[in-house]
Amino acid sequence: MTPAPIAVALDAPNLETAARWASLVTPHVSTVKVGLELYLRYGPDVLATVRGASGVRIFLDLKLHDIPNTVAGAARAVARLKPAILTVHATGGPDMIKAAVESAPQTQIAAVTLLTSLSEADLAAVGIQGPAGDAVRRLAALAVGAGAQALVCSPREVAAVRAEVGPGVTLITPGVRPAGADTQDQARVATPEAAIADGADLLVIGRPITGSPDPGAAAAGIAAALRRTALSRP
Repeated sequence: MTPAPIAVALDAPNLETAARWASLVTPHVSTVKVGLELYLRYGPDVLATVRGASGVRIFLDLKLHDIPNTVAGAARAVARLKPAILTVHATGGPDMIKAAVESAPQTQIAAVTLLTSLSEADLAAVGIQGPAGDAVRRLAALAVGAGAQALVCSPREVAAVRAEVGPGVTLITPGVRPAGADTQDQARVATPEAAIADGADLLVIGRPITGSPDPGAAAAGIAAALRRTALSRP
């Protein structure tokens, strides 16, 4: 059975827990995500540990954001770890994004548009006026023009971003919560089924899976729901 297009966020308190979660969910999902905290705490070895013998795809979510030369060096340094996906901030600008793409040619560079934790009021406070969707579309077009092969956007904007950039770009959506789940610190959310229907290619899901008493069963349940939705479409 093909693993579901889900990246499980391994926001674990320690490396052993992250590895255990990865082993439990790997039969059901295509990807696991290593974030900034886990990477900074344990270093490059974390990728090999969570990858294990399964060879699951690693999404390295470092959200690089610096001058182009620095981002080029950072992307080159992590490219040797063979992550499938590496994130940079779209707000770093086209030259920075291009530097990452050129420095990690075997890794899919994903540009983060706007963090899903930001509300409209938060965006206004940092000088981004108007609807979040407008800014997301502008950043998406800028990033793809600079060579980004993937984009990270909230499920609320994924349909508009798909219309903006076309079918050839991978759309990754955090802020995905199964129906009835607590939204926690995410402001712009949707269910897995809705995000896929709107054009998402990879869903980032963390606490609804890893916070479950049985992460493997939780991942399997969401994967099964996605398969049922796909089968029910005309």
